[in-house]
Amino acid sequence: MERTARRQGSLRGLLPRSCPARSHHRYRGPGLRPLHRSCRGGGSVSAVREAPLLVSVRGAADIVLLQRHLPGCAIREITALAPADPELASRAEVLVLRSGHQLDAERLAEWPRLRHVIRAGSGLDGIDVPGLAARGVTVHRNPEPAADAVAEWALAALLALARRIPYGHAALLRGQHAKQHCLAPPLSRTRAAIWGAGPVGRACAKALAPHVAEIAFAARRGLPDTTPSRPASELPAWADAHVVALPLTEENRGAFGTAFLGAARERHPLLLCVGRLGTLDLPACLRALADGGLGGLALDPVEEADLPLWPAEDISGPLNLIATPHIGAQRHDVRALLDRWVATTAAGVLAGAARSAS
Repeated sequence: MERTARRQGSLRGLLPRSCPARSHHRYRGPGLRPLHRSCRGGGSVSAVREAPLLVSVRGAADIVLLQRHLPGCAIREITALAPADPELASRAEVLVLRSGHQLDAERLAEWPRLRHVIRAGSGLDGIDVPGLAARGVTVHRNPEPAADAVAEWALAALLALARRIPYGHAALLRGQHAKQHCLAPPLSRTRAAIWGAGPVGRACAKALAPHVAEIAFAARRGLPDTTPSRPASELPAWADAHVVALPLTEENRGAFGTAFLGAARERHPLLLCVGRLGTLDLPACLRALADGGLGGLALDPVEEADLPLWPAEDISGPLNLIATPHIGAQRHDVRALLDRWVATTAAGVLAGAARSAS
């Protein structure tokens, strides 16, 4: 009796106000099993809200940080959404995602209790946002922190392509000394077109501006009057470099393909993709790179599912090509900031759910 009283006393202030501390059953720790309590007087038994479950795709969050911020939450990490673990999918209230994962209507049906999707980044392609909204699921995303890091990658890629560094490197690996093929005009004479005026597009323009002759965004409705822009139809014949920072929508899918390449061919432009790989017709772009229609090609948003990018036998010689495994935002400071944001956001939504349930 004395031990019971001491234990119950230590729980004061942690239990729902509607139930006296003395009536609470032993706490089992965060997990997937419900906890129960019985209130004396009426003899009735009711369920205390089970520990909420958060599921994170590997690489989308810092699990240790989540555990510190969410001591009363069950946290599980998975490698992919498919195939879904039935127990986790059926009970998860919060799902943390990174790029490259699909959450469509069919997959969403496997997560019946889902209330929040946290996306530590900007892209929402692959996520059925209207379907989530219809189910009452809130999507949280934070596109700002990664923008400067992606722009840094874009600047590095533009400098490398402009000096034909990838071409010279690829030639050396083939045993060829291609010094004469690396002659190039100065970057300071380059006109750069920015496709997409979101956080990443704006950051790219800011990073590139000191190094190029002129910058213009693809004109669109809502673009501030102070932003330098040109009609999209004019940019292929005007720009020496194109930075594609567009989301993957049906309108943008494959937009940088045969028609664009034909219109831009006389300028032999550099093409950089920092948005989504699907906005490019990749086979057409690689053909244009091989035959000189493109002066250089840089691709960052390459996901594991995109491999192989092309059959090895299709590469007949060195190319002025950079391809990276979606590393634009892979910087320590950005990762730490996004990890803290995910943990804080998850704590906030779960606290709100607990208040609603009490």
